Amino acid sequence: MDPVITNPITTGERGYVYELLRQVGLSDFQARTGQFALVGPFRILAIVVGAVLLARWGGSLLRRSVAALRMRAPMRTRSARMEQRARTIGEAVANAWRAAVAVVAVMMILSELGVNLLPLLAGASIAGIAIGLGAQSLIRDYLSGLFILAEDQFGVGDVITVGAVSGSVEDLSLRVTRLRSADGTVWFLPNGDIRALGNQSMEWSRAVVDVTIGYDNDMAAVLRILTDEAENMRTDDAFSADFLEPAEVQGVQSMAADGVTIRIMVKTAPRRQWAVARELRTRITDRMQRDGVKGAGRTVVVSSGTLDLGTPPPPIDVSD
Repeated sequence: MDPVITNPITTGERGYVYELLRQVGLSDFQARTGQFALVGPFRILAIVVGAVLLARWGGSLLRRSVAALRMRAPMRTRSARMEQRARTIGEAVANAWRAAVAVVAVMMILSELGVNLLPLLAGASIAGIAIGLGAQSLIRDYLSGLFILAEDQFGVGDVITVGAVSGSVEDLSLRVTRLRSADGTVWFLPNGDIRALGNQSMEWSRAVVDVTIGYDNDMAAVLRILTDEAENMRTDDAFSADFLEPAEVQGVQSMAADGVTIRIMVKTAPRRQWAVARELRTRITDRMQRDGVKGAGRTVVVSSGTLDLGTPPPPIDVSD
């Protein structure tokens, strides 16, 4: 439906300029034309200038408001990652504000030019509904990305798992997340498709090391060896910053035919669990070789209770 254009010269509202021109002897048509020519451009210019100032000041105010909310967050979140997230959210909100101001300004300018906005708004509403129905997934992606940033679910550099895909986050935008897996494959995940995810590097991580040894070892001595090696690594300057707490030797985790599994758990800095686990395995292996600890592979039979062999047969009489 085409917008209806009305004649601003014949339908313009009377004002001070119109009355002034009438007083100097101009006709009604000439007075209306003069009012439109003299007043219209200034009003349009005022709308443009006001929209530009409002867009800039409003966007700046919104960005500062987001930054103020960041400063009220706990101290642990005041980092470069938090600042980047606040900037992204602030810029997204500011862009939305500027777009809204621009739409209102265009409508006001069209009204000044004499365009009947009712048919235009009706057509825009129908077009907006059609576009909204066709772009539901795109809108969902942007909204999901905004919530991901606002809630700090993950950020660039984090290692996450989404469904069957795991990897390090290389880029995060409002629409899509770029993920690189361990084999180098790059995955592009629309934010709207992310329903559940696991973040392996948020705030802190945990290294889990399982050591399997044979049954014919001194279990108490092996536990002391594991504790000593974990403590020596924690006091090493190269790894001391990675240990957030002393290592926890949990003891026997499981028993199998080929040996006993002992578990060690270390609370580490984010994304450092893999390096800590590799180094701890190396140190434990060297120590076990030096101290003669036997590995898995020696099978023993562990039974509980008594073995029922049944009722013995009666003795045979051989006296005859």
